[in-house]
Amino acid sequence: MFYLPIKYEEPLFRPPSEARSLILQITSGCSWNKCAFCEMYTSKKFKIKPFEKVSEEILICAQTGYKFNKIFLADGDAMVLSTDRLNRVLSEINSKLKNIRRISAYAKPKDLANKSIDELKELKSNGLDLLYVGIESGDNDVLKLIDKGETFDSTVTGLLKAKSAGIKLSVMILTGLGGKELSMQHAVNSGKILNEIQPEYASTLVLSLPLGIEHFLKRYKGKFTILSKFELVYELKVLLKNTKLEQTVFRSDHASNYLILKGILSRDKDKLLKRIENVLATQNDADLRKEWQRGL
Repeated sequence: MFYLPIKYEEPLFRPPSEARSLILQITSGCSWNKCAFCEMYTSKKFKIKPFEKVSEEILICAQTGYKFNKIFLADGDAMVLSTDRLNRVLSEINSKLKNIRRISAYAKPKDLANKSIDELKELKSNGLDLLYVGIESGDNDVLKLIDKGETFDSTVTGLLKAKSAGIKLSVMILTGLGGKELSMQHAVNSGKILNEIQPEYASTLVLSLPLGIEHFLKRYKGKFTILSKFELVYELKVLLKNTKLEQTVFRSDHASNYLILKGILSRDKDKLLKRIENVLATQNDADLRKEWQRGL
């Protein structure tokens, strides 16, 4: 992340792969902001930054003379903006900043479903290349309990629209999100939703509760028993076993993960499953990240 003489409204988040990107904060917070597990934007009220301010900040970045290659549009909900407003921002970027190879943003499936394919194609042609989507789960029961505001079908509809417009997708599944009670259906249906979407990139993160489980349970709308480390690994095995992906780059290397896995599905599926089975067979803590290594 590059720190520039522009004012960010903290806290500021971006995907790990955008670590060296220019962050342009065109919205603040998240317009939904109800997910039981998410504390990213609970300290903020959702706001849209005035276009004049965005334009001013783009000019400031251009005047630094630095050759930015990638831009991430923050915060968590840039795609809730109208197509016209997004295109104004993209056009401003294109007119003032050169050598930009990729523009990306977080997105909610419903925001994509609410745009036509022609609108999404227009955004793509104007430079929007990649969207990060927290699917979290493919299971409707889990999605309801966490108050995600999405279903299996709404997620597939929105993401396939983006894909048909030529926009690449990087999607995230949260292991452990259904607790012990819904672990298997969460894993199976999360595999199924990945199959429907066939994203370019997919990753798993482990449910993390920075404010503690009691705080989480006040928002989670059901019974929940947290999974152990090896139960999380087993859930990951079930998820991967249920995938039928053609050419998806898969990662479980986020700081929250106990077991680091990298590969291309389906090419490396058997190799990754064998690694998981070996870890489950030995039940050796040495095969997993220590708590301090997870950096949470």
